[in-house]
Amino acid sequence: MYLKGIHHVSAITANAEKNHQFYTTILGMRLVKKSVNQDNPAMYHLFYADEAGSPGTDLTFFEISNAGRTHQGNHSISRTALRVPNDDALLYWENRFNDYKVDYDGITTQGERKVIHFRDHEDQRLVLISDETNQGVSGGNPWKHSQASVEHGIVGLGPVTLTVPDPKPTINVLTEILSFQQTDKYPSPIDGQEDILVFATGEGGTGAEVHLEVRSDLPKERPGRGSVHHVAFRVENDEELAMWQERLVDARIPNSGVVDRYYFKALYFREPNGILFELSTDGPGFATDETINHLGETLALPPFLENQRAEIESKLTPLTTGTGT
Repeated sequence: MYLKGIHHVSAITANAEKNHQFYTTILGMRLVKKSVNQDNPAMYHLFYADEAGSPGTDLTFFEISNAGRTHQGNHSISRTALRVPNDDALLYWENRFNDYKVDYDGITTQGERKVIHFRDHEDQRLVLISDETNQGVSGGNPWKHSQASVEHGIVGLGPVTLTVPDPKPTINVLTEILSFQQTDKYPSPIDGQEDILVFATGEGGTGAEVHLEVRSDLPKERPGRGSVHHVAFRVENDEELAMWQERLVDARIPNSGVVDRYYFKALYFREPNGILFELSTDGPGFATDETINHLGETLALPPFLENQRAEIESKLTPLTTGTGT
C-alpha cells in the first residue's frame, strides 16, 4: 500500500482578490473551484490547479482576512514547489517575474535539478522546479486559456519542504507509517546546516517527494498570511483510505477519521513535530458539480451547505479579477 504522491497543499491568504490575481494572472494557474472553508463557510477556499483540476496539481488557499504576518520558523511546511516542464521554462519565468516585479532569487540548483525560489505578495515561500530529468509521477496539463505561456506553464505540485528541529520522529512517520523512503539528499543553502533529506513515495519524482530540513536554530513558526496550513498525499480510493486509517489507529496516532470533502475523502493527523498531514482520495474530483469547461466560474458549495447559500454569499466579497474561464 503506497501513497501516490502529493495531492494538494493548502495555505493561508489574507486577501482572496489579490491572491486570485497573483495565481491566475501572474502564475497562469486555473481557478478550478471557488468555494468556502467547509468548517467555517464565512471564508473563501480557492483552488488553483491544471486545466482539469487533476490530483497532484492543486494549490489551495483559505482566506483569513485578519491573518497577521507569518513569523517563519520550524515545525512548518516551509516551501511549496510548483513543477514546470523543463529547464528552458525557468528562463521564461525569470523574464515574467521581472515583468511583474515578483520577488525571486534567480535560477539555482537543488541537487541535480534547476529551481527558482520566489515569494508571492504575502511572502508565501514558493519554488519553481524543472521536470527536465523527472522520471516519476507525471504532471498535468497547463490550462489552454492561461495568461502565462502554456508551453512553459506550471504542470503540478512539486516537493514540499518540512522544516523541523528534530528529524527522527518525522522520518519515522514518513518511512514506518507512510510509504516514503529516503532517496537522496542535497546541501542546505544555509551555511553550517545539515543536508536536506529527500523522501519519495509511489513512482517517485518531483510530484511524490517530501524534503526534510533540520533547523534547530529556529523558533517555532507562528503561522499567518503566507504560511502553509497542511499538505495532502494521494490515496487511490475510499477502500485504501479506510486501510490507512486502520494503520494510524494501530500505530496509536490520533486522527480525524474519514471526512467527506465532496470532491474527495480526507483523513487528517499531525506528525510528531506538529505538522498537519492529510491523506486524500483522487476522486471523485472537481467536475462533480461543474463541467470541465466551466470550473471555477461560480461559488461551489457542497450539498450540506447549499441551503445556506444566500447567507454565505452575503458574507463573501465577490472576486472582480475574473473567473475560472
